[in-house]
Amino acid sequence: MGQTKDLSEVSQRELPKERVNLRETVEFAAVWVLVHAMGLLPRRLARWVGAGIGWAAYEALGRLRRVGLRNLQLAFPEMGVEERERTLRAVYRNLGWLLAEFCLMPGYRAEQASRFIRYEGLENYLAARDKGKGVLILTGHLGAWELSSFYHSLMGYPMAMVIRRLDNSLVDMFVNRIRCMHGNRVIHKDDFARGLIASMRGGETVGFLMDTNMTPPQGVFVPYFGVMACTAAGMARVAAKTGAAVVPGFLLWEKSEEKYVLRFGEELKVVDTGDAEQDAVTNTAAFTAVIESYVRRYPDQWLWMHRRWKTRPAGDEAIY
Repeated sequence: MGQTKDLSEVSQRELPKERVNLRETVEFAAVWVLVHAMGLLPRRLARWVGAGIGWAAYEALGRLRRVGLRNLQLAFPEMGVEERERTLRAVYRNLGWLLAEFCLMPGYRAEQASRFIRYEGLENYLAARDKGKGVLILTGHLGAWELSSFYHSLMGYPMAMVIRRLDNSLVDMFVNRIRCMHGNRVIHKDDFARGLIASMRGGETVGFLMDTNMTPPQGVFVPYFGVMACTAAGMARVAAKTGAAVVPGFLLWEKSEEKYVLRFGEELKVVDTGDAEQDAVTNTAAFTAVIESYVRRYPDQWLWMHRRWKTRPAGDEAIY
């Protein structure tokens, strides 16, 4: 599972235009060492180490732990305190596993990765792709989201991903090179509307993590676990404008199989009444309901530490 030389270096043409400070250099060095060190381990051992890192993070990061427990209380009011804590601990374990998978990804090959990842509903994705108007993959921070697009490209289906730039430009480039080793590409959120429309017109596939807190006007308020959440409406607007197919896609850990399953759901209907603003809200609500349905089935695999309900409608009290 050795990693190729190009991942060890930041080429001169890729260096950020702005000056990189000492803190950013140290952060990049730490990430580089972690990725390469864990990438040398056997997969089982790397996942064990990742789970240990997740356990330590749960214990050490009190503020994030409190956010996670608060979110679980909002989403599952019937869940007892002990169950919420068990669920959140499992989330941190799964994040540790995802960290291990990310570090190992540069060494993965299709046959090898297929031993612990399988498709379900691939025909739904292929049927949507073959329409030729582009495919928007509705996804979120659920399961092994970093591994999902990587595996899909490894199997011969490269795609673009709408990604927020990391604050450290060196780490951002390093991470994106791993993501894009097999033909994937990145569309940054600061230019995603134009990038999405161009991709759809080219018949491409783009994944969109649509489960993070937003602010108006980019976000609209729709229910998420019965609580109004400000949610990105860009995907709904692009789907209505271009006629692109919207297909749910999540890579989820199945304990009974001891492997990940990359599930593609059936293409979602996009409402088009001619009222663009109302349609954006209607479709965003429908997409969010699909994400919620998956999270309800796999509550220990969603990123509960994210302040999903931070932005509140006018007059509402703060949740955090």
